[in-house]
Amino acid sequence: MSDHQPPAAARTRRGGAAHLLRTAAGTVGTGVVGVLVVRAAERGEPGTLPRTAAVALTRWGIVGSRRANAAVERLRLSAGDVRAEAYAGLGEQVPPPADRSAGGHDHDH
Repeated sequence: MSDHQPPAAARTRRGGAAHLLRTAAGTVGTGVVGVLVVRAAERGEPGTLPRTAAVALTRWGIVGSRRANAAVERLRLSAGDVRAEAYAGLGEQVPPPADRSAGGHDHDH
């Protein structure tokens, strides 16, 4: 009895393709569920569970964004203080911040 086994490279390619298909199917499934939740929230009357959940998630997103912006600003100011202290330690005057509005920005957003 001889079991015919494909070469290891073929098994690996098939395993990789299967993994890719499983991952893609999971991603598509997540997207479909997301669309269904958003559509249910859009149809929902104020006070219905999907709409209430969508409003709560949006509110958390706004609060989280505000907190992140505040943390970034604190970090930026702290880095500026450290920079100023380093220049002072060298006995130099701190150069002004670069003007980011003119030139030097050669890509589109």
